[in-house]
Amino acid sequence: MYKIDKIDNEIIKYLKQDGRIRASEIARRLGDKSERAVRYRIDRLIENGVISLTAIVQPRGLGLNVVADVLLETDSDAIMEIAKKLTEYEFVSYVACSIGETDISIQVLANDTAEVYRFVTEIIGKIAGVRKTTTSIVPIVLKDIFQWQVPDRFVSDRTEDEN
Repeated sequence: MYKIDKIDNEIIKYLKQDGRIRASEIARRLGDKSERAVRYRIDRLIENGVISLTAIVQPRGLGLNVVADVLLETDSDAIMEIAKKLTEYEFVSYVACSIGETDISIQVLANDTAEVYRFVTEIIGKIAGVRKTTTSIVPIVLKDIFQWQVPDRFVSDRTEDEN
């Protein structure tokens, strides 16, 4: 497990606000770090799998204004096969296998509720091994992975420079 310190955490916060921010600007905001030191820390965070820098597509900007969570109950011997198949559909933004009342959880993006309905009934409902679906329209998302912050318990009080 990679240990991050207060400086790493501040760098992560700046990158979450603006993924295109320059290392020199982060260094200026931190006050006591060089651009080179900030670049080194960013590279290390990426190499250790703590962060990734990528463009995030905003579905609403493409007219996909409806988000739906769909829970699937499947035949037990078909869970992984069905989950993999669901990753191939452009309407699907998230696929996960779960433990509990349902076997697979997906998120569907669509232009309208009729499109969600058609996808769930005409596509998902006809996949061999799918026994039941439960669909919930998600009108408001207050927090998702892109707003998630590093929990304080993972941030060392000591900076790498002090070690």
